Amino acid sequence: METESSERADVALFVTCLVDLFRPSVGFAAVALLERAGCTVAVPELQTCCGQPAFNSGDRADARAIAAQVIDAFEGYDYVVAPSGSCAGMIVKHYPDLFADDPVMAARARDLSGRMHELVSFLVDVRGVQDVAAACDGIATYHDSCSGLRELGIKAQPRALLEKVAGLSLVELPGAERCCGFGGSFCVKYPEISNSMVGNKATDVDMTGADMLLAGDLGCLMNMAGKLSRVGSKVRVRHVAEVLAGMTGDAAIGEGQD
Repeated sequence: METESSERADVALFVTCLVDLFRPSVGFAAVALLERAGCTVAVPELQTCCGQPAFNSGDRADARAIAAQVIDAFEGYDYVVAPSGSCAGMIVKHYPDLFADDPVMAARARDLSGRMHELVSFLVDVRGVQDVAAACDGIATYHDSCSGLRELGIKAQPRALLEKVAGLSLVELPGAERCCGFGGSFCVKYPEISNSMVGNKATDVDMTGADMLLAGDLGCLMNMAGKLSRVGSKVRVRHVAEVLAGMTGDAAIGEGQD
């Protein structure tokens, strides 16, 4: 892996609930990428959900309790990295506000916020990774997940690394910045609107001619994979970390295992 930083760093991986329960291969890909970038990686066993479902539902008491657990679990590491702009955005942007009335916890939340990064932006912006030395034959298009794009400014970083993957052509997705209709509990509260949004996304993806759809958040990917499958699309769906790590031997999202 080509990188500008030669100093080792202690990194804790925030696995995320969806990766843990539905797509562990994304966690293994994240570990591989971080280690190749010169990081010593730990996976704290006491980590839990980031608290975003409670926070987005207006349950600030439970969100604070969960956030306090996360702050405890990830204390002492140089960096904390998540393969999700959504979970990273929750910790970076909303944890300090959750403890605005508690000076001690607010300081600890700000400290974690400053050490928290989404995976691909960490590789490019912090570690200076310029090439991942991966290969993947095919044509890919990329969806910009809402939290990663709007809360953390993740846009150019995944494209810069994907352009260096041998054998991979990257075509831009029309409306790449438009929400796919997942939005956590949004798809449960407003299923008809969500279904219309992901239907439009599936149409846009098919029109690119790509054979692979990539993104950095598993919730969006599962939502889009489900719709693409239901409309009979042949487009395969993967987390960007799997492609960058060269770990595409397993079934794509939603395809199951043989």
